[in-house]
Amino acid sequence: MNHPRHHAWIGLGSNLDGPQEHVERALRELDHLPLTQRIAASRLYASPALGPADQPDYINAVAYLETRLSPLALLDQLQALEQRHGRVRGRRWGPRTLDLDLLLFDHHRVTLPRLTLPHPEMIQRAFVLVPLAELAPTLVLEGHPLAQWIAGLDTGDLQPVLPQS
Repeated sequence: MNHPRHHAWIGLGSNLDGPQEHVERALRELDHLPLTQRIAASRLYASPALGPADQPDYINAVAYLETRLSPLALLDQLQALEQRHGRVRGRRWGPRTLDLDLLLFDHHRVTLPRLTLPHPEMIQRAFVLVPLAELAPTLVLEGHPLAQWIAGLDTGDLQPVLPQS
């Protein structure tokens, strides 16, 4: 059976146990998800933690994938990858070894208990939109160009990071 190809954008973040290494390794591991190929990845960015202030800064990136998986099957694969990185789901917006968010899946709008697409908070987050703009500069979200969303955000704390590997 031939499944159609879908386009998915994934937000990656880490702020524990060598966060840059976790994000760089996860980017490589996205290449090994079933029926999925990583097409591109943004640079890495350092940013202050969102939520509780008593945690280290994050390393963030965005990856662009082509997949033959459904949105929920891709989410299952992303959560399994988080688990392989020792992800423990504690307090909301708390520290983590790896966080993988399915940001966009084609132009699908999905509202399920486990998944909302597009990601409901992405337009408020410079650490998502700036790396996303590297991969999809002409993208339109909720009727506005990506650049317009970015212009309304404080990007001053977002710093590019040189790759380790």
